[in-house]
Amino acid sequence: MQWKTANPARKGMRQLPIVFCVYSYAKEKTRMNTRRMALALGAFLVLGAGALAQAPDNSAAPPPPPQQQGPAGYGHRGMDPARQLNQLTRRLNLTDDQRAQIKPILEERQQKMMAILQNQSLTQGDARAQMRALHEDTHSRIMAVLNDQQKQEFERIEQARRNRMNAPPPPPDGPPQQQ
Repeated sequence: MQWKTANPARKGMRQLPIVFCVYSYAKEKTRMNTRRMALALGAFLVLGAGALAQAPDNSAAPPPPPQQQGPAGYGHRGMDPARQLNQLTRRLNLTDDQRAQIKPILEERQQKMMAILQNQSLTQGDARAQMRALHEDTHSRIMAVLNDQQKQEFERIEQARRNRMNAPPPPPDGPPQQQ
């Protein structure tokens, strides 16, 4: 049987058979791995707690209001009256008098539209019918304010809107690729 020092770094250790040295080495390696794991776990817990302490507390903040309009001012609730008036002014060359007459029409339409959307007792079909009637009423009232040239352009704008509304939705990945 061979004899060897259990840990050569430690002088003055007693001599043990090699079998015991291998056992001692494996036992020491297991202890080191356990210590490393404990150290890594401790570091992870400390860093995790630090990250949680620095994270903003969103539990007390109220949720953001639902987004009513898209980036261009459009949404399922229509266009903002002031924004639509600006767009009509630009595209139809409205006079100040025409702007003054159209502005309350658009604001009234927006108020009525919101009332229809918030009315929970209406079925979807009833709400759609009321929205269509409201749009037709608004359309005829605006047409009464416009001159002949503006009426033609307004009809083109409305036709383009109808085409957009009736167009099939775009594919989720963008336009189809031609092969």
